[in-house]
Amino acid sequence: MNRKLIYIGVVAVAVIAAIYFLTSATEADSGGIVVPVSQGEFIVDITTTGELEAKKSVEILGPQGTRNYRIWNMTIQEIIDEGTFVKKGDFVASIDPTELTNKIKDSQLELEKIESQFIQTKLDTTLDMRKARDELINLSYAVDERQLVLDQSQYEPPATIRQAEIDLDKARRALEQAKENYKIKKEQNKAKMQEVALNRQKEVRNLEGMQGLMQSFTITAPEDGMLIYKKEYDGTSIKQGSQISAWDPVVATLPDLSTMISTTYVNEVDIRQVQVGQNVEIGLDAFPEKEFSGKVFKVANVGEQRPNSDAKVFKVVVEVNEKDDLLRPSMTTSNRIITSKKDDQLYIPLECLFNKDDTITYVYKKVGLGAARQEVNVGSTNRNEVIILGGLSEGDDVYMSRAEAAEDTKISLLPELDGKRSKKTKALEEETLPPTDNSEQSPGEAAGEKRTRKPA
Repeated sequence: MNRKLIYIGVVAVAVIAAIYFLTSATEADSGGIVVPVSQGEFIVDITTTGELEAKKSVEILGPQGTRNYRIWNMTIQEIIDEGTFVKKGDFVASIDPTELTNKIKDSQLELEKIESQFIQTKLDTTLDMRKARDELINLSYAVDERQLVLDQSQYEPPATIRQAEIDLDKARRALEQAKENYKIKKEQNKAKMQEVALNRQKEVRNLEGMQGLMQSFTITAPEDGMLIYKKEYDGTSIKQGSQISAWDPVVATLPDLSTMISTTYVNEVDIRQVQVGQNVEIGLDAFPEKEFSGKVFKVANVGEQRPNSDAKVFKVVVEVNEKDDLLRPSMTTSNRIITSKKDDQLYIPLECLFNKDDTITYVYKKVGLGAARQEVNVGSTNRNEVIILGGLSEGDDVYMSRAEAAEDTKISLLPELDGKRSKKTKALEEETLPPTDNSEQSPGEAAGEKRTRKPA
């Protein structure tokens, strides 16, 4: 009986102790999940979404030279599916020839008109020159007649002889003038024929050029490869019915899949951290299990505004180091740009940070079975964690949410930050009760607000 009573007593004491422990632990751990302060290498990174494309590619061009015939835009009438593997000379696309066909018909009508003018001018000049030659013959006969009259008037009175001489001189001058006029008229008619001949030749060349251009309205592959549609300025791909410009007649490309790049855009706030040569960890949305590496190949100097976005971004090109058959143009990638690495750093999750009046950054530090509010001096951050420059040590534990048991305690401030606080902030040191306003918010509760204090 005594043993039984002793046994019951021991069990009762154990139950009471367990209840006390659980109650105390519950009160102490009312702040939620507790995480330790980590120490080691800290990686500062920027994560973006990109799109794969080939570093080098062969352009498939539509008709070139259409500007010579005042054709500024062309409509794609038919195009094969994107991703199709084509061989050199295979059909790729066709361009609507309606506008060019109409111009060819107009040119043919114009050529017929010029041909008619050419024939008419040729006949007119032929008749004109024949008339001029007949006139020269007649004037030559007139000179001969006047010469005969003069010869027969040797025994006539001097006045008659003189008149015969004057008539002969007139006939000779008329013949000479007619010969000069004939030369001028010949040059004039030659110029007329040259003009209509040049017009005819010009129109013939114009017609032949358009007829030759018509053949290029059927587009074929210049090399073997996989067809990738050309992207418009807004990121959309061309398709049947899209228009291409006479200044940029690219319809599609044949990418060289041996070297791939990921084109991404970095916010203007983060672009100052990105530099050429930085390492990048690349993932594929289509194959989450695959990981690739790369380097920043190019960083744009001028920002741009992407469609459906108000933020200014900078284009960043990442070259993929590996070659893999899984890599295909237009695949979506996740790019983790490693901007810097810092050894032997203390860091905690961003969710552990809280702000008071946007001047004091603090954490809920676990102390024994309770918690206390401790100011921290923070450094660089990445997407998940923040470096702790002061206020915590390795081995400390902090809460990832508010510890209700510590709400009535004042914040333990860091002396080294005294000179960096305003007078208003220093006055908070004397407070014993927490403020009742909404100025204290965690990073998760105040999305978009500054969650960390950068070291001065």
